[in-house]
Amino acid sequence: MPRILVSACLLGQPVRYDGGHKAVQHPVLQDWLTQGLVIASCPEAAGGLPTPRPAAEIVAPPRPHGSAGMAVLQGRARVLSADGEDVSAAFRSGAEQALALARKHGIRLAVLKQSSPSCGGRDIYDGSFGGRRIAGQGVTAALLSQAGIAIFDEQQWDEAHACWLAIRHGVG
Repeated sequence: MPRILVSACLLGQPVRYDGGHKAVQHPVLQDWLTQGLVIASCPEAAGGLPTPRPAAEIVAPPRPHGSAGMAVLQGRARVLSADGEDVSAAFRSGAEQALALARKHGIRLAVLKQSSPSCGGRDIYDGSFGGRRIAGQGVTAALLSQAGIAIFDEQQWDEAHACWLAIRHGVG
């Protein structure tokens, strides 16, 4: 059975920057957990960042340079904490560890925490620490996407399940 990578914070693990979590109680997730299909990952913790820690955002070059997360991976952008520390190396390391975990388990689908500078698959914060979101991917989401792993967020359980079924049946 194909495994699914899921952000640890969505599973109730207190790994977010503020020491909290964003536990989800969705029937699709519960079914996957019951079947033992879920592999948990927190790239920021894996990259060596403590919990709690200052919030961080990607400070990216202006568009049209592509994904902010990919720009971090390529050294064209940085991830800065709210107190100004460059934490890019930890974000890159965590992304690489998430990809290694996905490869180890043959994962082709991930459900990641939206808006995170690591896991955001559709949007991230704009780097101003003003609470504004922009279209783009976080560092881990960009690396996983580049490796061909389908990325969904906590609002897309039904879509993720449809993708999982396609993968399971050899369609995707």
